Amino acid sequence: MSNFHSTPTAAPHSSVLNESGEAMKTSKTLSDNSEPMLKLHNVGKSFGNLRVLKGIDLQVRHSEVVCLIGPSGSGKSTLLRSMAFLEEYDEGEIYIEGQLLGWVPENGKGRKRAPQSQINQVRRNVGMVFQQFNLWPHMTALGNVSEALLRVRKLSADDARQRAMAMLDKVGLAHKAAAYPAQLSGGQQQRVAIARALAMEPHIMLFDEPTSALDPELVGEVLQVMKTLAKEGMTMVVVTHEMGFAAQVADSVVFLDQGQVVAQGTPHEIFHNAEQPRLQQFLQNYLDRNAFWQDTKEVSPV
Repeated sequence: MSNFHSTPTAAPHSSVLNESGEAMKTSKTLSDNSEPMLKLHNVGKSFGNLRVLKGIDLQVRHSEVVCLIGPSGSGKSTLLRSMAFLEEYDEGEIYIEGQLLGWVPENGKGRKRAPQSQINQVRRNVGMVFQQFNLWPHMTALGNVSEALLRVRKLSADDARQRAMAMLDKVGLAHKAAAYPAQLSGGQQQRVAIARALAMEPHIMLFDEPTSALDPELVGEVLQVMKTLAKEGMTMVVVTHEMGFAAQVADSVVFLDQGQVVAQGTPHEIFHNAEQPRLQQFLQNYLDRNAFWQDTKEVSPV
């Protein structure tokens, strides 16, 4: 985990039920005067001659959950990493709580990369959780969560331990504080990684396919922690292939394809009223891949 350190805040959601009977988020009443916590304007990124992000506009407001979906190679992870300047976007602007991320003007001739200290300052309230857990193998769960509190936040050992234990408890792993990563399941390791990010008290959490490396039976425990964070009002941007999670938890779903935002809307608009042909194709492919085997024999009507 690296800690660096659209739609406005809303009234309660109206909801409909998905096929499993759980509530899906739908439209909500929005405030017009809420400043975005995260704002992207015309963001682009190239690797050599390959443009992987093209003119991305996006706003994320306080307590909003935005899910990024799309096929592999569509630019989702690159976009998310750009939000923490782990990838240096080279077109447009990204603002975190009103501050430009990564760049400063250069004598009226465009811009140049900001000093690292300034980049760290702008992204200090951003927490990130990756596909791979990136835990220190030689440290316990408690040590992994408390390390940045000691080294970056300069907390005392007692204060760091107290906060780290509170975060492990929050993700349901206080009883595993003394365990090393090798002694934890993949789901438990990812929950430790989430606790590590939360310990730094971020204003925004970025999740890059946090369940993609997990055994299917372990996915639920990580998603449940993320659902709890969303209910508590954490501002979140999540790259995910878990369509059910996006339908239940997101305020806004953004569909990317070939580096562009092709569709954006509420979960109900994206999953039930998809009009964009590429989005329809993507969702149909997802359903086909994840459909259970069905007996093709016709059933005679009673």
